[in-house]
Amino acid sequence: MSDMATSALPGATYQGFVTVAEAGLRGMITLRGDLSALAGTVKKVMGCAVPAQRRVEQAGGTAVAWMSPDELLILCDYADAPALAASLAQALEGQFATVANVSDARAVFTVTGTGVGDALAKLCPVDFSALTTGDIRRTRAAQVAAAIWVSGPQEMTLVCFRSVGQYMFDLLSRAAAPGSEPKLYC
Repeated sequence: MSDMATSALPGATYQGFVTVAEAGLRGMITLRGDLSALAGTVKKVMGCAVPAQRRVEQAGGTAVAWMSPDELLILCDYADAPALAASLAQALEGQFATVANVSDARAVFTVTGTGVGDALAKLCPVDFSALTTGDIRRTRAAQVAAAIWVSGPQEMTLVCFRSVGQYMFDLLSRAAAPGSEPKLYC
């Protein structure tokens, strides 16, 4: 068994009317607690404010995503996640909070192209046309729990459990397949 970390589907890509790509290793830390009580520590350690509901805040190479009224997902370089989680845990010592490095438990995909919202709408009950850069939604893609945020112009990033990474890639690829573009009928 190798001690070298690998992402869920290293280098997997699919080119359809949008492009689906496995995003590689990403550092991810779950922080749970009273977000108003944790805000100062998050700002000090991360350099980002606690985001508003259903938003992502970024500073440099890190991001903080609102996941629920008592949960944040911190995104960083994979190699930085253990030390960052330890720094957060130390800074929050004595407070009612939980810090967990979940980097190896998740798979991350980027979906890019002019029809990215159309492709994801086939799988998720979300009005993607109403979202702007920095918006995030927790939802289901088919029957799989996922978090999806608008990470750039014509780009969305999807996070799911690593155990369903291949299934999610297959779902996204099928939704992006040429000839499956939505058609307007008048």
